[in-house]
Amino acid sequence: MHLIALEKEPTSQRGGQELNLFEICRDLSQKGYSVSLLYMNEGNLLDHYRGFCDHVIKVDAFGFDRRRIGNVFKFATSLAKINQLPITSSSVLLINDYHISLFAYVISLLKNLPFLCYLQIPPSDTNRQVRLALKGVDRFVAVSQETKREWVDFGCADDAIEVIHNGTDTAKFKPAQDFSATRKSWGLSETAKVICYVGRIDREKGLEYLLKAVALLADQEPEITLIIAGKPVVHYNALKGTECEDEGMKYQRSLEQLARDLGIDHQVQFSGYLSNPVSLYQTSDISVLPSIWSEAFGRSIIESLACGTPVIASRVGGIPEILTEEFAENLVTAGDEKALANRISEVIHWRETDPKLGQRCSEHVVNKFSLESMVSGVEKTLLKAAKA
Repeated sequence: MHLIALEKEPTSQRGGQELNLFEICRDLSQKGYSVSLLYMNEGNLLDHYRGFCDHVIKVDAFGFDRRRIGNVFKFATSLAKINQLPITSSSVLLINDYHISLFAYVISLLKNLPFLCYLQIPPSDTNRQVRLALKGVDRFVAVSQETKREWVDFGCADDAIEVIHNGTDTAKFKPAQDFSATRKSWGLSETAKVICYVGRIDREKGLEYLLKAVALLADQEPEITLIIAGKPVVHYNALKGTECEDEGMKYQRSLEQLARDLGIDHQVQFSGYLSNPVSLYQTSDISVLPSIWSEAFGRSIIESLACGTPVIASRVGGIPEILTEEFAENLVTAGDEKALANRISEVIHWRETDPKLGQRCSEHVVNKFSLESMVSGVEKTLLKAAKA
């Protein structure tokens, strides 16, 4: 099989969507498949892609605004670059963002190639180009049953969507061997009660409710510390090919001001983007994902659990498909800081009251959300499409 992957920006700094595609491409390459990458903007994963891809090609546009002749020309010249690839009967197209589906759809028509779309977010901002292109998709892969349901409601055929839950590398994300040393590396005492959030700084993540929950607990938990790791979201216009950081920066500044207004700014750290958040998960007592939107999956949840750190998260989207069995007790109503504070207070002392909880968290991921199972599932779907 020859996998042709399309990616706007190969980066680990946006979120799980780009990391999923990277891990799939890397691991399939290690299995002996040929992998090619078409991308628009350079990101910090680009050199890693070059390490295992047979071809890495930059294009100027994955879409166009027909009212602008320049956009149409860029799109056409970008399409021509597919001729640089050795297309065979085993070639398959894979995109991880439905917003760029038009480009893949046109290539699939020109070269008679099967076309797969990875659904990692709910449907939104679907213009005429996208709706047309999605009709040409041969198979969809959704990261959760809830995401599949949302896309079926949108109009996609139920039997065209395969659900493959995300997985994580449990050789990398694992419990700390020396908890005391990990705490010291973060400049934290062993008695501190540490909460972390790992992900992009975006309004839909509901971080203001997490700050308010910490404020409600500050009196009864004077050693509580909240560490927020991530960078402000960059909003991208697929048609214009432009990005804007202003909205994300504005939101982070509002969170910093809220922490001051709540009187907890000395207990809150904005650590910025972490290329390797393992030690933060390991040093934390709880990880929180307070999303207020239909979170398709929540990659940070399984990363934290794999590190032996329990997670409290909103009961939205695909999150209840991860926090099952005993962990379902840690699902809370989105946007309810009181419910979130109450659950944090019930769980945060687990190291003293239930010391084996960390091991159960890790085993939950090993058994249900391994990277191997995710890649294997996508591999089977790609092979079916290539042979169809």
